[in-house]
Amino acid sequence: MYIFCVLISCLFFAGAVNAEKYEYVEGYVDQTIDHFNFVAHGAQTYKQRYLFNDTWWNKNGGPIFFYAGAEADIVATWNTNGFVMKAAKAFRALVLFVEHRYYGKSLPFGNDSFKGGNLGLLNIDQALSDYAFFIRRFKKTHGVEKSPVIAFGGSYGGMLVAYMRFKYPNIIQGSIAASAPIYQTAGKVSGDIFFQVITKDFHDVSPDCEGRVRSAFAQLNQWASLGPQGYAQISQAFHLCNPLKSNQDYDHFLRWIRNAFVEAAMEDFPYASGALPAFPVKVMCNLLQSAPTPVDGLRQATALNYNSSQTLNCFDIYKEFIYCADPTGCGLGFDAIAWDYQVCTEINIEGSTDGVKDMFPVLPFTAAMRDEYCYKTYKVLPRRDYIDVQYWGADILSATNIVFSNGNLDPWAPGGVLKNVSDSLVAVMIDGGAHHLDLKDDNPNDPQSVKDARNFEMRNMQKWLLEYYGRNHI
Repeated sequence: MYIFCVLISCLFFAGAVNAEKYEYVEGYVDQTIDHFNFVAHGAQTYKQRYLFNDTWWNKNGGPIFFYAGAEADIVATWNTNGFVMKAAKAFRALVLFVEHRYYGKSLPFGNDSFKGGNLGLLNIDQALSDYAFFIRRFKKTHGVEKSPVIAFGGSYGGMLVAYMRFKYPNIIQGSIAASAPIYQTAGKVSGDIFFQVITKDFHDVSPDCEGRVRSAFAQLNQWASLGPQGYAQISQAFHLCNPLKSNQDYDHFLRWIRNAFVEAAMEDFPYASGALPAFPVKVMCNLLQSAPTPVDGLRQATALNYNSSQTLNCFDIYKEFIYCADPTGCGLGFDAIAWDYQVCTEINIEGSTDGVKDMFPVLPFTAAMRDEYCYKTYKVLPRRDYIDVQYWGADILSATNIVFSNGNLDPWAPGGVLKNVSDSLVAVMIDGGAHHLDLKDDNPNDPQSVKDARNFEMRNMQKWLLEYYGRNHI
């Protein structure tokens, strides 16, 4: 009989003060290309990538901690979600990260995956089935059919692990769904709130910071109204590689600027992350407030996102920001195409700015605009009620064993579960937390709130596992 060991200290672990580099073994599995059509692709498979680490695993019934890959390469995901490793050490679990189809190296049709009808097999249903069949096969192959599985995910991945618990409670014992905007993407919350939260983030650092942003955009609009002469002035002020020549260029330019604020708000961590410094919102505000003019401050703040290395002599707005179906940005490369397509089909992300309830220029992105873009780009129209019906919308009371975490600085937070729904469908708010901060590795600059959130998640995992072992008598 496996004696499930959870030391009290693991619930309040301090962890290392610096981020660690966790080793992994890379593998590929033959995954079914189409789980729902037995005719079109028959038994055709593709190579789905996964990473795992069994350093701490008690193979005599110890749990499996499964991380649902989302809209990114799985190695990048592995390297930025250290909390899973810390929890695995405490619970003697195996760590398993599985890449989402059409992202990273998990391309069902290779480099042709994004051509024509091949994109049609990119959807949430297929991805969840990939994960469910993968877990079943992995457990059988390793002879650990009775090992319980806890799922982790952040953002879209957080949505996926919530859906996994909805749809496959026989496979997933519980889920940590961090920064998962399941209400917004189901069409239950207006996407406009996203940019209003960003405005609040900057206002809370300093009301003058918000005021400087508004003043800068007002000046840009005044210059743009002058036509070619004004476009030239803007292009010079922002050091653009290619001068603005039209209203279309100017509109893209404004979205390029707004995207810099999106990135800063989402990654407003208390330490440097990627190309951004610690507390990037505060840094941007300092740049805005110390500059000789609002426009110069806006340029410097925007450059923090696009030229943190200070190696660029000019900005190419069409290469650095791609207009897509997600007004908060899709990124670059194949992963960006995949996400763009998903937002053109199932995932509702429509949001506009109006310069009144937020600090940004009038930049609409309406249902009609999304329809037009998606049909022109992929010959598809969004199904706005799909997630609402298929994945329960806001009617999630019948689910159990999910922790929904959100940070109050995260612009996605209002689209997620912010209050307890039941005793086992619980929420935790992280004061001073940005986008799924709780899934990151320990850092000495972490606020107490994220330490408390991680401990809360650990206690829930302990409860779920004790329930499982109590039922199964392993």
